[in-house]
Amino acid sequence: MAEAVFRSQGAKLLNYPIEVRSAGTHALIQHPADPNAQHLMSEINLDISDHRGQKLNPLLAQWADIIFVMDSDQKRHVESLYPTTRGKVFRLLEDSGKDIPDPYQQGIQAFRDSLTSIQEGVDQWIEKLS
Repeated sequence: MAEAVFRSQGAKLLNYPIEVRSAGTHALIQHPADPNAQHLMSEINLDISDHRGQKLNPLLAQWADIIFVMDSDQKRHVESLYPTTRGKVFRLLEDSGKDIPDPYQQGIQAFRDSLTSIQEGVDQWIEKLS
């Protein structure tokens, strides 16, 4: 969800192009986005039906200028797997000091709550990057 929101908001609000890629530390490789996520994204006119999970790897970690994670544990995990990422890994809600819980295998409301938090975090970062 975060990739699609970032791509959409970045295209609208930034004066320069951005490239956004999604990768997880425990991603289900080549699996589509959860049906709840697909449904919620379609409600805001974003199509993630082509999304397939991929795992963060050394090439992606090196390629990224900024790596956004959902929570503090993910931040520590990414930085321990790829020490060269220190200083470019941030929680999406870094400024708020909040984590975004993983809604996987939970109901639609958990996905809705995560999407709201993702939108908040993306808005904060887009403002910073403008």
